[in-house]
Amino acid sequence: MATSAVMNTYGARAATLVKGEGAWLWDDKGNKYLDALSGIAVCGLGHSHPKIAAAVSTQASTLTHCSNFFEIPNQLQLADKLREISGMTNVFFGNSGAEANEAAIKMARLHGHKKGIKLPTVLVMDDAFHGRTLATLTASGSRKVQAGFEPLVHGFARGPFDDIRALETMGDNNPDICAIFVEPIQGEGGIRVADEEYLKKLRELCDQRGWLLMLDEVQTGNGRTGKYFCYQHSGILPDVVTTSKGLGNGVPIGACLASGEAAKLMQPGNHGSTFGGNPLSCAAGLAAVTAIVEGELDIRAGELGERIMAALKYGLADIDHVKEVRGRGCMIGVELTKPCKSLFMAAMDKGLIINVTADSVIRLLPPFVMTNEEADQLVSILVPLIKDFKKD
Repeated sequence: MATSAVMNTYGARAATLVKGEGAWLWDDKGNKYLDALSGIAVCGLGHSHPKIAAAVSTQASTLTHCSNFFEIPNQLQLADKLREISGMTNVFFGNSGAEANEAAIKMARLHGHKKGIKLPTVLVMDDAFHGRTLATLTASGSRKVQAGFEPLVHGFARGPFDDIRALETMGDNNPDICAIFVEPIQGEGGIRVADEEYLKKLRELCDQRGWLLMLDEVQTGNGRTGKYFCYQHSGILPDVVTTSKGLGNGVPIGACLASGEAAKLMQPGNHGSTFGGNPLSCAAGLAAVTAIVEGELDIRAGELGERIMAALKYGLADIDHVKEVRGRGCMIGVELTKPCKSLFMAAMDKGLIINVTADSVIRLLPPFVMTNEEADQLVSILVPLIKDFKKD
């Protein structure tokens, strides 16, 4: 169903999807696909989840939108729920991960100016991805997403991911740094998982320097790594954490959470959003969060991911062009020694939806509601495709 009226920002589409249920999708020709991507980490509860559908339907027939000039009950309830789960203090709601990250960047600048820094600088990481607005693409570490959009936004310094010593040195040499912004696991960067102690050491470094520790959990949050937020594996509390994707299970919503002194930074007039935190998106968010927590689907995501990774490691153990299988929970990467973009269509032809990121990493982001049998089916399709893969 191609049309020239839609800007060509995504290239040719692989299929026209018209229906989803659980871990499955159907196209307009009746073909059925096992979804191991969840709309890029969005539908952790699977497709057409009955509680999300009921919440959206009920709210749409009651009040879809008003404005943030008024209190919105669903917004207050969702904020309370996220505060309870996260240990954070308060929440700003937007419409996407990029908007949540923009809010975090603005908070870092407020923090820097409050400390008397003329050019507050946020320390970001190589190979990071934070979004496609001007500030968030500047914070991202990919020249591919930045190219053509110069001049980029000032106020960022870049260091290596998972290297505390390098960040310490950068802090010694740049007195304008006021915050660190990092993904606990780099998603677009190739499912790069940091050392177990990384977040603890970042917390210590930020405490020593008076920096904000800001975590981008747009992709890792909402149960995907085996806990509701990935930082909870480390037993730390960030100053700022952002999330989106799985927060509404397909309904657009983003959130920027703050704690401690950071929770006091935003004041009336500092930030806002016409649609952010509207009744409809917050109804979906509240239903999604409740389903994840009450169903212990974050725990299920951890168990499911372990099952898939173990099977992949076993099935690909002797394959020379497989460099590594890695991940945490339902955030899994299979890195090959060569580019493998063609595996996306090869998998589609076999009825499986995957993704290839960083040119040579097969990225799997399955829904937490996937059954063990469906997980085994995923592996049974993917392993032969990888084994037989020659070269793009």
